[in-house]
Amino acid sequence: MQVAVSHPDYQRIAQAIRFLEENFRRQPSLDEVAEAVSLSPFHFQRLFSEWAGISPKRFVQYLTADFLKTRLAEASNLADAAEAAGLSAPSRLHDLFVTLEAVTPHEFRRGGAGVHIAYGVHQTPFGPALLAATPRGVCGLHLLAPDQPKTSTALAALQKNWPEATFEHNETFTAPLVAQAFAPMAGQPLHLLVRGTNFQLKVWEALLRVPAGQLVSYQHIAQAIGQPKSLQAVGSAVGANPVAVLIPCHRVIRKEGVLGEYRWGSATKKAIIGYEMAQAERQAAQVV
Repeated sequence: MQVAVSHPDYQRIAQAIRFLEENFRRQPSLDEVAEAVSLSPFHFQRLFSEWAGISPKRFVQYLTADFLKTRLAEASNLADAAEAAGLSAPSRLHDLFVTLEAVTPHEFRRGGAGVHIAYGVHQTPFGPALLAATPRGVCGLHLLAPDQPKTSTALAALQKNWPEATFEHNETFTAPLVAQAFAPMAGQPLHLLVRGTNFQLKVWEALLRVPAGQLVSYQHIAQAIGQPKSLQAVGSAVGANPVAVLIPCHRVIRKEGVLGEYRWGSATKKAIIGYEMAQAERQAAQVV
């Protein structure tokens, strides 16, 4: 996903997305949306277009139930979606952008003993985020949405997942990783180190095969890991994803075309999905 490393006015963008989605049926004017975020129509249009690359009204069309159901129908199964994007082989995950490593069973049992984790809070295209990493890779990325817990709570959740690890606030170490995460460069894969059960790892690996701009259902993921009846467990594993955006749990929605809940806030999920769809549409137009 090619995006600017940060956007200082993201909170206004998220507020506008909420307003547009809530009032979609009556098609609010540009003036109304601008007023809702305390900007002039000119400045709001420019702000939103700079961030998303498309108009606000076009953006919110991606978030309607009918449109989302159409996207689900386009991916009859996860293998089809991955093959269409050239990601069917494990080595092509995220087009060689993300590599996923799990801790060993011994390391898992020890709760991260002997692991040193650096963390920092940085601006991203989707608001501030806490990124945590070890020398072996990024182990956490928590988006700090305005309606979600503050930094201290995000750090507590990270420490709960790595109870025996040592932690250090070190933004000098984490800043380059944030830049790489949101402005990836060819030939420079970003390594992830995760701590989870075998079932969670299967789900997270399946998520990496969902192309940007595509959506899948929980049923798609369950089928992809060979557990078609384990929908509730799949939902729990998706919700437990410790690395936002990079392990794209935001691309999983309910089969009815409903976006559903998101660990880092529903407005943030709408923003990421809409942004990725806009980018995919622009890239497709350039190819043609």
